[in-house]
Amino acid sequence: MSTLEENSSLNQRRKLNKKLKKYHQFLKQDANIEISDQPTKNLIICNTGLVNGLTEETIFEHFETHGVLSGIWMLPGKSFCYVSYEILDSAIQAYESFNGKLKIAQDNKSIYLLYTKKIPMQNSTTIWDELPPGLILIDNFVNLCEEQQLLDLCTFNEGTLNTMKNRQVKHYGFEFLYTINNVDKNKPLIEVVPTETNFLWSKLGKHKKEFENFKPNQLTINHYMPGQGIPHHIDTHSAFEDPIACLSLGSAIVMEFKTENKHINIMLPQRSLLIMSKESRYNWTHGIVPRKFDVVKNKSQSGFTCLKRGTRVSFTFRKVLTQPCCCTYKSKCDSVNKERTIKEEVASQLEELHVHKVYDNIADHFSDTRHKPWPNVLQFVHSFKSGDILVDIGCGNGKYLAKNPLIFDLGCDRSIGLIDICRIRNFEAFIADCLSIPLRDNSADGVISIAVLHHLATETRRIRGLKEIIRILKLGGQALIYVWAHDQMNNHKKSAYIMQDRKNRKSLSKIQAVEESQLVALSGGEISLPVHTNRSNFQANDVLVPWKLKDEDKTTFLRFYHVFEEDELDSLCRKIDNIEIVKSYYDQGNWCVLLKKTDVKSIIENKVNSQIQ
Repeated sequence: MSTLEENSSLNQRRKLNKKLKKYHQFLKQDANIEISDQPTKNLIICNTGLVNGLTEETIFEHFETHGVLSGIWMLPGKSFCYVSYEILDSAIQAYESFNGKLKIAQDNKSIYLLYTKKIPMQNSTTIWDELPPGLILIDNFVNLCEEQQLLDLCTFNEGTLNTMKNRQVKHYGFEFLYTINNVDKNKPLIEVVPTETNFLWSKLGKHKKEFENFKPNQLTINHYMPGQGIPHHIDTHSAFEDPIACLSLGSAIVMEFKTENKHINIMLPQRSLLIMSKESRYNWTHGIVPRKFDVVKNKSQSGFTCLKRGTRVSFTFRKVLTQPCCCTYKSKCDSVNKERTIKEEVASQLEELHVHKVYDNIADHFSDTRHKPWPNVLQFVHSFKSGDILVDIGCGNGKYLAKNPLIFDLGCDRSIGLIDICRIRNFEAFIADCLSIPLRDNSADGVISIAVLHHLATETRRIRGLKEIIRILKLGGQALIYVWAHDQMNNHKKSAYIMQDRKNRKSLSKIQAVEESQLVALSGGEISLPVHTNRSNFQANDVLVPWKLKDEDKTTFLRFYHVFEEDELDSLCRKIDNIEIVKSYYDQGNWCVLLKKTDVKSIIENKVNSQIQ
């Protein structure tokens, strides 16, 4: 080796040691991780993790080349993760080969590795060696010949097939309506469940006597290409009876089952039948992560291996329920939630108690957590030209005010405390209820209403709030509206709300539901509303969401929210005559619409022109 090469190698080693020393200090002091100065079987990837977009698949792809892995630990909201090997030599080889060289960190940067004394096993809730209560998995339920006969029922090249965002779908018996997560029981399909599937139920009765009378009348066939999946969900309680049966054909796959405190991965072998019954059907979400291969436990349970996905076709059989659900899992049951329907006469009281008074109490703390404007909203604010008037309905602490120096903007909010903060910041803001805005008709060029309509307790009041926004808009003016989404994951990406890496809300990530439901006493009667578990997916549409103050008593307030289903906000807008939906989209756990105020004549003309075209 030449002197130049030696100097270059020495400089690289110095840079690496400098980096490792920095990460050593950070992880030891800030994360309380025990770093080892001597080689161990355990490695920590110091500078990338779940929060940076790193996946188990990527880690496995590279690290398994040096030996058998005993575990991979990806921690929610963390920018580091762990890899452990079965033998020490494998860890040493990976350390030497990848340290400062393997570019799988964010923005294609190199990763940095350190040895750790132990792995924080208690932080991992992923389980491989058990099934949720009530879940049954029957391996090799059909043979190769039967599998091919079933696959021949649907070739997935017909023009009548539904194409979802992540897969192709075909329904028999009843169409599953994804906008409402249910079926229309009054509109059965012409195509019934194929008789070619009947042999499955005699087989099932022989395997499990308790299901010998199961005769489904609804079938959904999903066609998954490698890399496709399905979001976590619970099949709507009131839609189908117990059980739900899913036959996996063509390829094996890993399905995840989750509750609030448990995460179980289950490998579904090719030609296996999965039966979701009792608690597993009513209380656990299930989903498939979109990826091209799964990292799975070895049969010996002593390490991990890689399962490459192929084209998978699932046959999901259900029996439509003709009466309300009578399960015992009330917090997850839509039949119970329907009984919680909020009446108009008590809606204003509910909002006063669990919206207006709450925000007055938490105004300062709430403002401390609201700094950075969302890019899409800011882009809308900057779209207005010199002299335009923009109104922020529900402006909060005014984080979208005074962002465009060319326009005149003003905000209003129902919270006295938040308006006081706006005034301290010299923003033009005033106290007002979004249901009765004290501004003239046709006075604003633009309106934003971010995270406001979801605090209104009934559909009638939400439509009224929309009409107020349109009333103050000039003809041709535009409004941007954001509301919380019921599904906090879109295209399999978690929203910012359920990602736990936000420093200013870190303490809230540990808040659990105060209780299953809260009884709200109002003069018009009592309402029982579920209390949401923070940093988790919503289990009901009308919920109370905790806000925990940073005071000595850790005071917790409950805010009322109506979280929106997909297309629900669009549907509300369509009920107002002089609205044109310019754009609707999903943004970080919110359903969003960009509206334009127009006259009814123009809307009719546009519809006619589109039909002609």
